[in-house]
Amino acid sequence: MTRPVRILHVHSTFTLGGKEARAVRLMNAFGEWAEHSILSAVPDALGAREAIDPGIKVDFPADHPPIVGKPAPGRYRDLSRYMRGFDLVLTYNWGAMDAVGARRLWGGPPLIHHEDGFNQDELVRQKPARVWFRRLMLRAAHRVVVPSVKLEAIAREIWRQPYSRIVRIANGIDLSRYTRTDGRPLPVVGTLAGLRAVKNLPMLVRAFAQTTDTGRLVIAGEGPERDAILAEAERQGIADRLDLPGFLDPAEAVRRFDIFALSSHSEQQPISLIEAMAAGLPAVTTDVGDIVQMVSEPNFPFIVRGDDEAALATAISVLARDAALRRHVGDANRDKALQLFDERRMIESYRALYAGALDRDRARA
Repeated sequence: MTRPVRILHVHSTFTLGGKEARAVRLMNAFGEWAEHSILSAVPDALGAREAIDPGIKVDFPADHPPIVGKPAPGRYRDLSRYMRGFDLVLTYNWGAMDAVGARRLWGGPPLIHHEDGFNQDELVRQKPARVWFRRLMLRAAHRVVVPSVKLEAIAREIWRQPYSRIVRIANGIDLSRYTRTDGRPLPVVGTLAGLRAVKNLPMLVRAFAQTTDTGRLVIAGEGPERDAILAEAERQGIADRLDLPGFLDPAEAVRRFDIFALSSHSEQQPISLIEAMAAGLPAVTTDVGDIVQMVSEPNFPFIVRGDDEAALATAISVLARDAALRRHVGDANRDKALQLFDERRMIESYRALYAGALDRDRARA
């Protein structure tokens, strides 16, 4: 039997967010084809490990060279040597770019870089130093993978990557796990999000507080903004109508919702929105990333400008008052999710991409 492919994953963090959930789903789907080592630029941020199937061979080594720090040829040389113990290196977002730099300067196995978006510090404008670093170092990548049309344009126009290096693979989920629930007398508004500043969740709290036809607001996830969200709910007088249950299985979480809400400053192709669509929910969202391309046409009136808190509240209220409208928009969203976001298509696209990088490397050997 051919030995498993040894894959090194270098993450900015390995908490259970969108990119980590996708990486775990791919690991689980690949089964015995691969074994995995996972590094995180934030060593204690490993919450996604709980979602890895017990039968998957995976470790979290601690004896590796630093993957973040001041760029230095010696550190990059050590990191390159470490990477040579693997068949394929997968890097994720800016926090893993030093591994890309090590591959660029000192060589190593084939490397595929994944980009999924930006944090609060690059909402308005990307940092020039990071732009230049990506332009220089991404030349070492076999491919640069993005989920969204917007990120594809950024990779091409700002990071100046050639068409041949960029691959866009839409996010996908196991659609069979997501079902609609019966409506409640007072609709529940909910979201799935890491509790980070870029998700703009205090604005969602304020918008929800302006509605009178809703029951509860559920914000499922964990993160550093939890206290700020609770404080905003206290100020708005809705603390008794807010649930912060922590991490939940997404299929379980969306069954609690009647309306999905997304208030982010920045997204690309949010998996949480796909999960809500698969469950047949209408979505009230800010106009970020590829959301206009993702949702169904009946959902277009409920996409609002990024900081328009009043419009967010109005959109929630319109849907809350009209169960038939919620069902119409939700049905259209589910139909579109079934057409575009099947996990099987995503898995096969990644499998072909990773295998292609290995085959090209072996052909050169």
